[in-house]
Amino acid sequence: MATMQIIFALIPAAIYLVAGLPATSGGMTIGTLVAFTALQSSIFRPLMGLLNTGAQWVTSMALFSRIFGYLDLEVDVPEPTHPVALPREQARGEVRFEDVSFRYPGSHTDALHDVSVEVPAGSTLALVGETGSGKSTFAALVSRLYDPTAGRVTIDGIDVRDLSSADLAALVGVVSQETYLVHGTIADNLRLARPDASDIDLWQALEVAQIDDVVATLPEGLHTLVGARGYRFSGGEQQRLAIARTVLRNPRILLLDEATSALDNDTERGLQAALDALVVGRTTIVIAHRLSTVRDADQIVVLDHAEILERGTHATLVAAAGRYASLAAR
Repeated sequence: MATMQIIFALIPAAIYLVAGLPATSGGMTIGTLVAFTALQSSIFRPLMGLLNTGAQWVTSMALFSRIFGYLDLEVDVPEPTHPVALPREQARGEVRFEDVSFRYPGSHTDALHDVSVEVPAGSTLALVGETGSGKSTFAALVSRLYDPTAGRVTIDGIDVRDLSSADLAALVGVVSQETYLVHGTIADNLRLARPDASDIDLWQALEVAQIDDVVATLPEGLHTLVGARGYRFSGGEQQRLAIARTVLRNPRILLLDEATSALDNDTERGLQAALDALVVGRTTIVIAHRLSTVRDADQIVVLDHAEILERGTHATLVAAAGRYASLAAR
């Protein structure tokens, strides 16, 4: 491309040079010179277009090679050959870890080691601990983003590896610190969870998430464009839209992975009220650095270096004066 651009820039100068030579200046009129200049411009423009097409073709082939390389990757969590049916309507939501260990590929240490936890249906489990203690890994195993290296994770006594991905996705809802909103309307983002939801269903979900008043003030209401990754809304509003989407799915098991850790105090209070309404009647696993959000949990598990260090209620752990008590005193 650079070579051709140089050639195309030199040719007009060559025409002017030839026209000025004594041998040709007497026989070339101004009209002939202008005609030659206009002709070379008309010829060079489509030639440059063809060259640009070739460059775009090469770029596209490189892009397609990356896309197909991604599509050809092997699935880390394959579908079971004979999946066990567990419809959401029939599920109780009991979660159990049975001697579970997990090590990330390429790592030399376990992210979780010999963890056994039972979360009764409808109860709340809070996971606390220092960064890197294994809290997010625990949640990832419940939603089967990974399979345990040893042991098993069960829902209502069924190994999650025996559940189809569709059934597991219907059973487990995740609200994480980072929200994922597509470049579409509010209604489009909410219906990702339930495509057949009516507008009434959407407004009810927004009311539970305590963001219906914000949406109602927008000129286009549910048809307001969210923007790429939800940039038109604040962090707290994006989180509440994500909560409303989870409400529409109505999962039996709810994972809250530090959903309020990056918010200011006022926004956190409004969002926490929405979360309190969401967890009613569901098996809930809460991961939080702010212990104020886990005081009322039925069971608190303190993780340290991939293992369970303490477990109990807030009152019993504070009375034990151990790691949890030191975290609560900060």
